[in-house]
Amino acid sequence: MPPAPSRLTFRPLSGPGELDLFCRLSYVLDHELADDLATGLRLPEWMWVALDGERVVARAAWWTNAPGGEPLALDFFDLDDALPAPERVEIGVRLLETATRAVVPAGAQQRPEYGRFVPPDWREDPVAREAVGARIAAAEATGARMLVERLRLEWRAGTPVPGDSGRLVFRPVTGREDLLGLMTPVMEGTLDAHGQKDLASGLDARAAAEKHYDEELAGYATPMAWWRIAELPTGEPVGFVIPARNNYHPIIAYIGVLPARRGQGYIDDLLAEGTRVLAAEGVERIRAATDLGNVPMAKSFERLGYVNFERAFNMTWDAEKGQAEG
Repeated sequence: MPPAPSRLTFRPLSGPGELDLFCRLSYVLDHELADDLATGLRLPEWMWVALDGERVVARAAWWTNAPGGEPLALDFFDLDDALPAPERVEIGVRLLETATRAVVPAGAQQRPEYGRFVPPDWREDPVAREAVGARIAAAEATGARMLVERLRLEWRAGTPVPGDSGRLVFRPVTGREDLLGLMTPVMEGTLDAHGQKDLASGLDARAAAEKHYDEELAGYATPMAWWRIAELPTGEPVGFVIPARNNYHPIIAYIGVLPARRGQGYIDDLLAEGTRVLAAEGVERIRAATDLGNVPMAKSFERLGYVNFERAFNMTWDAEKGQAEG
C-alpha cells in the first residue's frame, strides 16, 4: 500500500464555525451535526479532517450520549471516493490512528466501536460496495474486526397496528430490578452480537444484563411507564419490550423473550404492544434494528409492517488492541 502523501494535514476542527469544512464530505447523519455540537453530544476536538491543501480527503468524528461523557462511538468515517483506492485507504488509516490517539482517553481499555449506516442493497451496488469496502479495509488495517451487520427498520404512521391478541397480560416495569430479573435469563442463547460479545468477554449473564441496562436503557429520558413486561394470564413471565425515544427518534429499544417461551409467537405480541405504546403518542415513525442473523426478530418486524430502509454495521477493536498505539 503506497504511503499517503506527506503534504496532508490531519487536525481537529477549531470550533463549530468549521462545520462547513467538515461537511465537504457527506454522510446521512450530516443533518444532526449542528444540534449535536450545540447540545454537547459532539465536541469540535472529536471531529477530525485530513486536508490536502483546502480539499477534505477524509474525516472522522466521535459521539457520546450525554454532555460531558467520554466518546462512545466512532460514527463518522468518510473518505474522498474520487481518490484511488490504495491511497484512500492509507489516508483513512493515518487519520484514524492520529485522531484516535488524541480523542480516546489515555488508559481506555477499548476503542469505541465504529458504526456506519449503509444502503440496504450495498453489496449488490458496485459503487456502494466499493465505497463501503474502502472504509472497512481502513478500519481493519488499524486492528478492527467486523462484529455485526444489522437491519434498520421503520414503522410509519398509518401502518396498521395489530390489536391485543389477548394471549398475554402487559404491565409496566416497576424498576431496575424488575426488568433485570428478566433480562438476565434472556441472555441465554441470545442471537444479539453485542450480547454474545459481552458474554464472550467473561461477563456472566447478570453482569451482561446490568451493562446493557446501565449503558443504554437507563439513559432514555422517556418514561419507564412505557416499558412493558408480558405475562401469561396465569402470571408466569414471558418477556418484555422497551419502547422509548433516543436522542433522535422514537424506537423499539429492546425485546426479550424468556428461553422457555421462545418459538411460540410471543415475539409478535411484544412488538405489537411496544408499537401500540409509541403509536398512542402520535409519533410519525418508529425506528428499530436487529442483527442480520436474528431471523426470528427480522421476520416479526416484517409481519408488523416495519420497512427495512437501511443497514448498519459495527466494527470493534478487541480489548488488547484497545489503546491507540503511539
